[in-house]
This record gives sequence, C-alpha cells and structure tokens, in this order.
Amino acid sequence: MDADWLPFHPNPTRPAYRPPAGAVDAHCHVFGPEAQFPYAPERKYTPCDAGKDQLFALRDFLGFSRNVVVQATCHGKDNRALVDALKASNGLARGVATVGEEITEAEIQALHDAGVRGVRFNFLKRLADFTPHDVLQRIAAKVAPFGWHVVVYFEAPDLVELQPLFTSLPTRVVVDHMGRPDVALGVEHPQFQRFLQWMSEDPDVWSKVSCPERLSLAGPPYDDVVPFQRAIVECFPDRVLWGTDWPHPNLKGHMADDGVLTDQIPKFATTEEARRRLLIDNPMALYWGDDRG
Repeated sequence: MDADWLPFHPNPTRPAYRPPAGAVDAHCHVFGPEAQFPYAPERKYTPCDAGKDQLFALRDFLGFSRNVVVQATCHGKDNRALVDALKASNGLARGVATVGEEITEAEIQALHDAGVRGVRFNFLKRLADFTPHDVLQRIAAKVAPFGWHVVVYFEAPDLVELQPLFTSLPTRVVVDHMGRPDVALGVEHPQFQRFLQWMSEDPDVWSKVSCPERLSLAGPPYDDVVPFQRAIVECFPDRVLWGTDWPHPNLKGHMADDGVLTDQIPKFATTEEARRRLLIDNPMALYWGDDRG
C-alpha cells in the first residue's frame, strides 16, 4: 500500500457542541477495508482503511444520527464499499456514487434501492482525470428521472469555465466544500462573490460548508474559514449542508480532529434555527425526502 496518507485521528475530542437529535453528517466516506473492497488501480492516492463500523462509531461519538456517504476517487466507479455501508446502516445512511455513462437503468435502480441519491463529478486535476462534459451531461440525464442530484468538486478559479456545464445539468447541483475558495483572498474578493452570485441566480445550486481543514491558512480551529461558511449559511439557509469529511482522505500536513470540526458549527450557523436547517431539515429533504418508510 502506498504510504501517501495520514491516518484518521485516533482519539478525536468529544465536542462541547452537541448536534440536535436527528442531525446528519452529510459528507463522509468509507474506504475498504482493502482486503474486501480493493482500491481502484487508476487511483491517484491510497487511503488508510476506514470502514463502516468505524464511521458509525464516530457518528455516535460526535452526536450525529445519520450519514451521507460519498464515493471518493480511490474506489473509482466500484461502489461496493459504499453500498455495503448503506445496507448496514438500517436506513440511517444515504449515498453519493461515482458512475460511468455505461450504467444501465437497472443498475441505477439497484443503487437507488440501496440508498444512493446522487452522483459525484470530480474536477480536481490532482485527483481525477478529465471527463468530457458531454459524458457528464449524459450521466446526469440518466440519473435525473430517479430524483438524484449531482455533487461537484472543483477549485474556485475553475468556476468560470465549469459554470456553463453545471447550469446545463437537469438536476440539483451540490457543491463540495464551497467550491474551495482561496481564504487568503477574503470573502469580498470577486472569486468568492462569483460563487455567491451563482447561488443567488440558480435555486438548484446547494453548497456544503465543510472541510475548513483543507482551506485554512491558520490551522485549527480554522477560524479564518468561518466568514466564508457564515456568508453561505446566512444567504442560503435552505440550501446548505455540512459534513466531517471523515476520514479526511489525502490530507497533508495535519490530521483533522472531528470533535474540533463539530465545535466549529455554531460559529457560522449562529442560531438554533440555522443549525436545524443545516443539520436536519436540508439533508433530510435532499436525501430522505422520498423515504416513505
């Protein structure tokens, strides 16, 4: 196994902030275990094993009730580890898969039955190879009839180029980690203001206000990222999500403490109502809204 990862935090802090009952960690991952669910040969990095049992134990420790498990690039289009976690969750987890344009309606239905509610398109050049935009449009057209959305991961300077593609998709678009703004530029910089303007113009665009550990220049507790998170939460309270990003794949420099990340939530979602929307109402509507059980 490649030694290009930091292991997840072995002893996270128990957060002082306790999420409300029913709260959702709306962005996390499962990796392997490799012996059961091998990593993709074409992967750009090799993570540590971080399976469903560890994820669910962390969920309970932090005080969350549900998870949204997102397929990461190290597993490629092999969604077996994701599906295994969803089926083991007893309905307390939903998923975002990675698929190719060759996927059939029956295969989409099987993923849907397992709890998948979206597909992820990754545009970070260091993590994913280029996929033609027309291929992504065809994938989106296949999953749209199931009510799925598209999760997109990109860096802030690339929004200018990618926005026409995102606007053309026949689904909701959920942006990972605020489109990775450059914190050094500040919230008033045109780059971040373009992102806010896009969200204001397109009601089908949502944002995750997550992963300050990947954006911060100051380090824990990541207070330099709070103004960006707060701006999005206050402007678009019904279209925001939050997640730990556990087990923090491909993170360099330091490993995030999930308790510290949880304690950051009240800093940018400053009212009980804002936190309820962020952690319960919004993820439940997006991921469990069609649940008749």
